[in-house]
Amino acid sequence: MAARPEAGPQPDEVLRLPKTALEQGAAEPCLIFTESLNYCHQHKSLRINAFVIMPTHAHVMLFDADFDNERLNNTVTAMRQFTGRQLANYCHEKMPAVFGQVIGTPRRKDRANQFWQQSKHPVAIWSEEFWRTKFDYLHDNPRRKGLVHEAADWRFSSAAYWLRQQVAECDVKLTGVAW
Repeated sequence: MAARPEAGPQPDEVLRLPKTALEQGAAEPCLIFTESLNYCHQHKSLRINAFVIMPTHAHVMLFDADFDNERLNNTVTAMRQFTGRQLANYCHEKMPAVFGQVIGTPRRKDRANQFWQQSKHPVAIWSEEFWRTKFDYLHDNPRRKGLVHEAADWRFSSAAYWLRQQVAECDVKLTGVAW
């Protein structure tokens, strides 16, 4: 796979994907997450290679612009704290009460809400073959779960950007990797 330039698609190259009813209902919380990724890209040296936001979880392939692992860890921690607060507030305000009850019953006693699981499951990518395995798994998640027929049809994913012949619109600033 050839890495796309970081500049992103030009306006005349953009393929606009139709939004399904499911995506329209999920757009606001997903946009909280994607806007946070973009903020961290612009202000905290976070680079996003691939992502998918599922109804119950997210997968991201991230790295620091200067390969500074300590800064990467701090950035991811801060992003999880910020998005966790924003998404918990969203659930309390706009979702059925059961969502707020679950989020309002954190495992840790030092917080009022807990949106994210405590573990992050980071995995170091050590080879192009391993990267490709993770990249394909991540993008195929919505198709495997029966949410779309083709992985590239899921809006909140980088699949269309990386996998379609025509450059597709993406909610997140993506960075290619070269081996």
